[in-house]
Amino acid sequence: MRLAWVLLFSAVLVWSGVNPKDQFTWFLEVLPAIIGVVLLASTYNRFRLTPLLYFFILTHCIVLMVGGHYTYAEVPLFDGLFGAERNNYDKVGHFFQGFVPALLAREIFIRRNIVNGDVWRNILIVSVCLAFSAFYELIEWWVALLTGEDAEAFLGTQGYMWDTQSDMLLALIGAVCSIIFLSKLHNIQLVKVKIQKKPLEE
Repeated sequence: MRLAWVLLFSAVLVWSGVNPKDQFTWFLEVLPAIIGVVLLASTYNRFRLTPLLYFFILTHCIVLMVGGHYTYAEVPLFDGLFGAERNNYDKVGHFFQGFVPALLAREIFIRRNIVNGDVWRNILIVSVCLAFSAFYELIEWWVALLTGEDAEAFLGTQGYMWDTQSDMLLALIGAVCSIIFLSKLHNIQLVKVKIQKKPLEE
């Protein structure tokens, strides 16, 4: 399973880096995925995550790499999808920007006993995801200031004046959906991880 994960990630990464639409944008978009994989590899033995979380991290990485290859404004299947005037693939990315970090935050909070009680835990999970989304928007702004026109494809606003706000809304929706639809399955896998916790984390 681990080998399949690595092979699929590597294959999509190589594909995305072959003749991308914009080399600079490709680098900016896939960099979070690469950093994420380095962190996963470095913590694998002492804090192994649930299979559910690994699956969605890989899915999120693929979303990033596809966006990096085409740029978010030009992913083919999303041109004029459902009659939209803009390419909304970036909204898929921002949905995952809430969906996957919510699952990660939930796993850390539960396994490290950081927050007790479902209500407060869920509130903090959503807050973390919104904070992460806001920080990412700041990063986009800083990149734009530093690089000028070179960052236009990275920003991907496509002339939409409420792009930043809608990005954060999609991250919020993603975080809430993650909590609602994945918590039960996540709990089942967390029980299995708890059984193996001592040999993995000592």
